Amino acid sequence: MHTPLSKGRERKARPGAALLKPERLSPGDTVGIVTPASPPPDPKDIDGFVQAIERLGFKPKLAPHARSRHGFLAGTDRDRAADLMSLFADRRVKAVFCARGGYGAGRLLARLDYDAIRRHPKILLGFSDITALHCALLTKAKLVSFHGPTISSNLHQAGPSDFTVQCLVRTLTQPSAPGAICRGYQEGTVTVLRRGRASGPLLGGNLSLLCTLLATPYQPSFKNRILFFEDIDEPPYRFDRMLTHLLNAGLLQQVAGVAIGINQGCVDSKARTPGEYRQSLEDVLKERLLPLKVPIVAGLPFGHVRCNATLPIGLQATLDADHAGLHIDEPAVT
Repeated sequence: MHTPLSKGRERKARPGAALLKPERLSPGDTVGIVTPASPPPDPKDIDGFVQAIERLGFKPKLAPHARSRHGFLAGTDRDRAADLMSLFADRRVKAVFCARGGYGAGRLLARLDYDAIRRHPKILLGFSDITALHCALLTKAKLVSFHGPTISSNLHQAGPSDFTVQCLVRTLTQPSAPGAICRGYQEGTVTVLRRGRASGPLLGGNLSLLCTLLATPYQPSFKNRILFFEDIDEPPYRFDRMLTHLLNAGLLQQVAGVAIGINQGCVDSKARTPGEYRQSLEDVLKERLLPLKVPIVAGLPFGHVRCNATLPIGLQATLDADHAGLHIDEPAVT
């Protein structure tokens, strides 16, 4: 079985290396299930995760340590990294779906063999804490990966959203441009903060995780990107702190447009306190982002919510804030 290489063997894909797209999924293909961060609350949930993959029409393959626990992590760093590498090395596995996010994926980044991953490119799907892996695969292996459903959050529950499943299938199984991410979305959450239209490679994920990767070897380029982000249970002042951090680092000023997901639970619990001035999340977003003078759309269907679109990181996208949409402009898989 393949094991992670030592820290000294870790290196970036050579300068100028082409961005790799993974092979598309087909019915009956094998999908690996990995737990690179937190474990599910109940170890028995893993059995439900297997069934969720089967319901999608794929053959599940559990990583060797998928049921492990180590404190607040789903096993030791060594075991979780080995699981991820074993699934990438297994030629029978066509995609790797993350069981859940939580915390811990960032602890694996220096343990992964990015050369081996680049030699065996395949779909990696997940969101939230999995943002750390997405950024590492983009910067170190130049591999397109997918910000989208985790099994526990979006595919395991009874009756997963048709929107989520259809977007996932459209993006991962068809070698054509997925197009508008809002196709079939009926929730009415999308709003425009600043009109306009911009195109560029798609970059983003969980805002907290993007901030933790600054000044590390895994920090991606923000230049001319369509930045997308979401978070959960962060009060507005913390959003202000994270956006200010990106502004102070000179990164937000480089983006071509900003696509904001649904920020579940990101409210000020003390907003009704008499005599104290408070800001809403919308206030913070406008104050921090409108001076960028780029197109901005908020409330798009991705994040810690039932309707969670699949977004291919690194691919060309267009943010059309004149029509409140985000479009993926090229095929995400080969």
